[in-house]
Amino acid sequence: MPKKKEKQKKIFVLDTSVILHNHDSINSFEDNDVAIPITVLEELDNFKKGNDNKNFEAREFIRIMDKLSGKYTLQNWIAINGKDRGKLKVVMNEQSELDARKIFGEDKPDHRILNAALIMAKENPSKKVILVSKDINLRLKAKSLNIQAEDFETGKIKDLESLYAGKTILENVSDEIIDKIYNDGFCLVEDLNIEEPFPNHYFILKSANASALAFFNPISKQIERVEKRPAYKIKARNAEQVFALHAISNPDVKLVTLQGVAGTGKTLLALAGALEQRRQFKQIYLARPIVPLSNKDIGYLPGDIKEKIDPYMEPLWDNLKFIKNQYNENDKEFKAVNIALESEKLVITPLAYIRGRSISNVCFIVDEAQNLTPHEVKTIITRAGEGTKIVFTGDIYQIDTPYLDSQSNGLSHMIDKIKHHEIYAHIRLEKGERSELASLANELL
Repeated sequence: MPKKKEKQKKIFVLDTSVILHNHDSINSFEDNDVAIPITVLEELDNFKKGNDNKNFEAREFIRIMDKLSGKYTLQNWIAINGKDRGKLKVVMNEQSELDARKIFGEDKPDHRILNAALIMAKENPSKKVILVSKDINLRLKAKSLNIQAEDFETGKIKDLESLYAGKTILENVSDEIIDKIYNDGFCLVEDLNIEEPFPNHYFILKSANASALAFFNPISKQIERVEKRPAYKIKARNAEQVFALHAISNPDVKLVTLQGVAGTGKTLLALAGALEQRRQFKQIYLARPIVPLSNKDIGYLPGDIKEKIDPYMEPLWDNLKFIKNQYNENDKEFKAVNIALESEKLVITPLAYIRGRSISNVCFIVDEAQNLTPHEVKTIITRAGEGTKIVFTGDIYQIDTPYLDSQSNGLSHMIDKIKHHEIYAHIRLEKGERSELASLANELL
């Protein structure tokens, strides 16, 4: 009987961008080996100081490397977490015979990393050497040198078309079922001839003569009616917005994601829903990640910290002003918002300033969540204490950070991974309600 052909071992050469994306990335390659060019360690040294997530990732990876090396030197292969895993080493030699620095005409870190991959391939002819990078241009350069190159796929969504939408339209529902939902407030899952749906999944039910909005309650195991209710005078303009406000106001749901293009009302609905429930929380945090223009740190910008940050927070203030303008200055609701701001019951802040803060009994809204990595999203959620509700909003097709895309960002990852949990609800908002002009731009441009 012929012997079973052994799987070819691989050596994955990691770029700095992979480690800044996920400090635990070296544990994502099963029993294959991982090589870290010395240039990557030099780059990580420049990233280790600071409060941004990339600084945290750099520090954590350096600690992992220090722990793994122990009494060994990193010039030799050392085991990664046991004998069934691959091995790790640092590539010191970056003087490849086929020199990327000469080919591309510049001595820069990317080209030294390419040289390290070329050396690994020459020294290990029996193994497949693959450069792993979040940098598309570096991957293209690698392929031009006949080096196999891949994106870091861990946590990446394979098929965006099938990404969970949170809602289903059911046609040809009988009038009796629609009447039952209006009269009794619910119907059974079997009445709709569907298998048990995801928890807190929403439905638009249509018969020949009527329609109803409903959701699957994972506690009662029934399809229950969703009523259209305003929040702080903000009225839902379509079924998706009704569902969004319902999810935000549902006390049994602790985690909500709202995904949609510009103008669908994600941030406005989240803030209005939170203000409507302000008495249930100690504080309301409205935060967003700062993605500096041209990826330059805000420390280079003129002015004090408030002047540096205000331009990034302006969209959040715009939504708050819109809500306040639903009332007159003498109305108690208008005054309540001002009092909440003055007493810091309502806080609008950059997301980086939340690190280390306790978020118990807080309604925490994270705007522009598509600019977060899966690890950043996990870090935020794991900080949630008792009585906390977290709402993530974002457009997965509008990525402002260089090493994320619609498939690898934290919002897409979270929607895909958490959809089956009872304390989670998600809605994809598809209809723009900002203006006819904004809708035209989203559809045609």
